[in-house]
Amino acid sequence: MKKVPSPLVSLIPLVVLVILLFAIIRTFGSDALTGASQIALLTTTGVCVLIGMAFYRISWKDYELAITNNITGVASAIIILLIIGALSGAWMVSGVVPTLIYYGIQIIHPSFFLASTCIICALVSLMTGSSWTTIATIGIALMGIGKAQGFADGWIAGAIISGAYFGDKISPLSDTTVLAASVTDTPLFKHIRYMLITTVPSLIITLVLFTIAGLTHEGGDTAHIAEFAASLDGKFNITPWLLIVPIATGLLIARRVPSIITLFLSTAMAAACAVIFQPELLHEIGGQAEQGINSLFKGFIMTLYGGTNLQTENAALTELIATRGMAGMMNTVWLILCAMCFGGAMTASGMLGSITSVFVRFMKNTVSMVVSTACSGIFLNLATADQYISIILTGNMFRNIYEKKGYESRLLSRTTEDSVTVTSVLIPWNTCGMTQATILSVPTLTYLPYCFFNIISPLMSITIAAIGYKIVRRQ
Repeated sequence: MKKVPSPLVSLIPLVVLVILLFAIIRTFGSDALTGASQIALLTTTGVCVLIGMAFYRISWKDYELAITNNITGVASAIIILLIIGALSGAWMVSGVVPTLIYYGIQIIHPSFFLASTCIICALVSLMTGSSWTTIATIGIALMGIGKAQGFADGWIAGAIISGAYFGDKISPLSDTTVLAASVTDTPLFKHIRYMLITTVPSLIITLVLFTIAGLTHEGGDTAHIAEFAASLDGKFNITPWLLIVPIATGLLIARRVPSIITLFLSTAMAAACAVIFQPELLHEIGGQAEQGINSLFKGFIMTLYGGTNLQTENAALTELIATRGMAGMMNTVWLILCAMCFGGAMTASGMLGSITSVFVRFMKNTVSMVVSTACSGIFLNLATADQYISIILTGNMFRNIYEKKGYESRLLSRTTEDSVTVTSVLIPWNTCGMTQATILSVPTLTYLPYCFFNIISPLMSITIAAIGYKIVRRQ
């Protein structure tokens, strides 16, 4: 039988990772994701492998298998990420996002923008079951509206993410919701109903905070908003016909068409609209002297795979409508692959299980059970860098313990979602944190303090456990 590393030894790779990331973020700042963070993850993976092979006789094949399985598990997420890159370019250049921004800044009052943003994203995510799709579509448009109204990037992104993860957390269409229920052997709708006890109060507190922030907001005067709208109208062909794309995308989502197919079709529709409504912009992107079919085709393809930098009279607008396409997602894809290597190495070496076993020792009563589960879930998000792996490991580790102590499985499934699903986006090297920071062009640590729903959720889970509300013990 293989000897398992002690919790103290198991912490060595994590300590190395934290030190390297601290040094890298301090040195490179917002450019840390362009390669330096990847080096930190691979270096830490090497430390983990070295300790396991040298002192615990763990074979390289065990590491290789765990890493391969981890990467296989995120293959669909990587495909979605690449399509989202193409979609963001197509939605912007076609005028879909500018049209949503143009009408949105005239409809949504600045005082209630943050709360409205949170509610809109919550409803869209609830219907789609996907925080990623919500943020990549309506979220980008809301970022533009918020900037036009003078809000800081962190506040806007925090409102978008808070709403998107509320819907993702309780939607029966969400893969994380289904996963948490299935791993803990909890009926899906029983799991969702039980989550409402902690999720609804968390959202209410979040909306109150965003409303207060909106009412005290002093930026974005009417003249600035009017100037922004005029610049949009001058650069793009703004027309209600472009709203067909988000409406059609919503219908595809309502019909429960798989995410990859939905995003692909949405990208194709937006690309077609770019040719129909914004041919001048495609010629500008193509950058050829003669505006012929070659220039149009080149601009069309570049919109999908590469970056665009359309110039306007408004500097803030020029920055907003710049896109990165599929190529802009490659740093994130690279980072995800490196994070999966680290998570696989920690799992294969037994270090992950060794550290999480420490949490089990503190499980004396209901509150300590929930606290241990929540802390373990957050820790796994930090260590494995993937919410799906964290949900599976948390559910498997604690399922028998909850059963032996007489707790219903729904308490475990709810605590897992309250601690894992919503906090994954707050970790810079987690797949969710990396993805949303890339899509919204806002660093994870910039939006983290304003993701009130994501911060409150695990605390609410512990609070409800302390109160003892609806905590049922099986006899």
